[in-house]
Amino acid sequence: MSTTHLRWGTDALSLLVSVDPAGPARLLAAGEAASLPDPAREPERCALLLHRALPLVEIQTTDGGRLGTSGKRHVDGAVSRGLRCTGHEEHTAAGVHTLRVRMADEDSGLRATAVYTVREDAPVLHAEAFVENSGDHATTLEYVSSFALSNLARHLPDGERWEDGLALWLAANPWSGEFRWSRATLAERGLHDVGMVRYGQTGSKNRVALTSTGSWSSSEHLPMACLEEPTTGRALLWQIEHNGSWHAEFADRFDDVYLALSGPTDREHQWRRRLAPGESFHTVPVTVALVPEGGFETALAALTTHRRAARRPHPDHDQLPVVFNDFMNSLMGEPSTEALLPLVDAAAAAGAEVFCIDAGWYDNEPSGTVGPGGVPGWWDAVGEWEESASRFPGGLAEVVDHIRTAGLVPGLWLEPEVVGVRSPVAAALPDEAFFRRDGVRVAEWGRHQLDLRHPAARAHLDTVVDRLVRHYGVGYLKLDYNIDIGAGTDGPDGTDSPGDGLLGHNRAYLDWLDGVLDRHPSLVLESCAAGGSRTDHAILSRLPIHSVTDQQDFRLLPAIAAAAPTAVTPEQGAIWAYPLPEHTDAELGMVMVSAMLGRIHLSGRPDLLTQHQMSIVCEALATYKTYRHLLPTAHAHWPLGLPGWRDGWLALALTTADDTTLLALWRRDGAPETVHVPLPWARGDDRPRVLFEAGTRATLDWDECGHALRVGLPAQCSAVLIAFESAART
Repeated sequence: MSTTHLRWGTDALSLLVSVDPAGPARLLAAGEAASLPDPAREPERCALLLHRALPLVEIQTTDGGRLGTSGKRHVDGAVSRGLRCTGHEEHTAAGVHTLRVRMADEDSGLRATAVYTVREDAPVLHAEAFVENSGDHATTLEYVSSFALSNLARHLPDGERWEDGLALWLAANPWSGEFRWSRATLAERGLHDVGMVRYGQTGSKNRVALTSTGSWSSSEHLPMACLEEPTTGRALLWQIEHNGSWHAEFADRFDDVYLALSGPTDREHQWRRRLAPGESFHTVPVTVALVPEGGFETALAALTTHRRAARRPHPDHDQLPVVFNDFMNSLMGEPSTEALLPLVDAAAAAGAEVFCIDAGWYDNEPSGTVGPGGVPGWWDAVGEWEESASRFPGGLAEVVDHIRTAGLVPGLWLEPEVVGVRSPVAAALPDEAFFRRDGVRVAEWGRHQLDLRHPAARAHLDTVVDRLVRHYGVGYLKLDYNIDIGAGTDGPDGTDSPGDGLLGHNRAYLDWLDGVLDRHPSLVLESCAAGGSRTDHAILSRLPIHSVTDQQDFRLLPAIAAAAPTAVTPEQGAIWAYPLPEHTDAELGMVMVSAMLGRIHLSGRPDLLTQHQMSIVCEALATYKTYRHLLPTAHAHWPLGLPGWRDGWLALALTTADDTTLLALWRRDGAPETVHVPLPWARGDDRPRVLFEAGTRATLDWDECGHALRVGLPAQCSAVLIAFESAART
């Protein structure tokens, strides 16, 4: 190996890095160790990779900008080109390998360090970067990459254009229609080889850009995507692990393709960070899975393993209790003693193990009051989180005690980050405790946003949570967040750029969550933000359960439930099951199956069901409890492809550590009665059996040689849950 090249990592994932001190360290290639070129044997190939490679850290400053190009792309920063590699360190502990590569730019005084970690035998790379001002004058950062990788088309056959040979998976994530994955070639995404490299240009100046601005990290797109070679199955799947603004771009450069990932930027998010001498900045973390075959699903399996290994341990990850929540298609924010007591009894009879009282338990507004935009009257008055005397004449404790007596863990809904403009808390806390821009408190939909960097804001929330846990003995808190506060805040002292103020608050919120769980380690905190509008690993690595959607139509929900494991591990992804008296038996089956390969969030009106309808719900929950212990080891497959929003048949399969396959199938209105389901991983001696169905009787025809199952569901708008187990166990 050349002294100017570093080969680092494991057999499953290695990096080839140029560490020539005459220039910036550059990442030439990443992938399984056997696929990396040898600089000693392939000097010409490595020279070409070096020519195309980006510095490990792309940096743009206000006084530096870019060199050799202009446009919207975040590469070729002047500071990045001026960096010189000054050394590296390698460290291994407990099966985790860490590489730190140091660089410095003499002109600007900036030092940059790229940090990579890999776990043994996992094709997953975790990356972040640090920038320090070691000079004698202040410098303003406008962009710093967390991860940059070029040469993404290096495996394509000679003569195949990258615009046609590479496909990009993106996931639109609309409210109540989450996880809308689509695959298209780079050309179909609008990125083309315009032929200008042979005339001395770097490329097209175009890009495929994904960006999210504001405090909902996934309100338009999931903070993840996958670049795939369809002909070989080679794939790169990434996620940005941040609960605020982020940016990603794919683009062409020197007849190849690069990926750059970051948190907020100046151009997209009004983010700038002024570094005085001695100050430093670290980027948001990202994770990349690279697999040589198997495509999106294989890369996702690797990323799922990383998600489990990189999250905060919590007993809820293994216990997976059934949660009843009184909101969705149930009380809808109108709880009271009278309404709740029969729901508690019905939830307990159905088999629920947690009962969460959702929004409205603090509402003292006159009955029927309507707030801004048609929301309940309490909407712009929240913040004290004190029980409502009018809704609970005998006190909220009466209901909580009834929940506990019924054998359930009591829980409450909370929206901690906001304070209504009419709330007494808005007047009690100082202006500096809230988001401000140009010295004015930001208001959004009748709410102010707390800035959790301010001690008064954090003390207020700590007092609220500790009081609820101590006074009511709640074991579950649903943490919701229903506003997107925009670019950010000028900060407590008014000197932040809005984007940097938001970044500071995002990190303070994560620190606050850690503090709550440190004080109350058995407390279950549920993540929710207008459904799935904050589906990111920064949150999911801390909170054990995540509400993925607000979708109220059980006929539309399967498309969301079937795709949820792309972003949330099955043992964390809470899916609504809301049985109602007007449902047919087959419809009740669909309602329940949608939640049975994740975390069941029971709601609806079980207190109004007939005895027969209730027996269907009870059977579903009892069945779920027989296999839920397998979900923490499960990996997802989509034998009919990732679900389209209007697909007639939908399928989600989970394979578990004991070689069980759990298969959920939904037949929607207008779909044919039978479907052919390929299951290539199943063994010939496996045997399918129905675990749960209602209102219809599924027919199963297993083709042992073809590894495919033909399933018939006579009723439209129905579903079935099937298990595959080896013949020896059945």
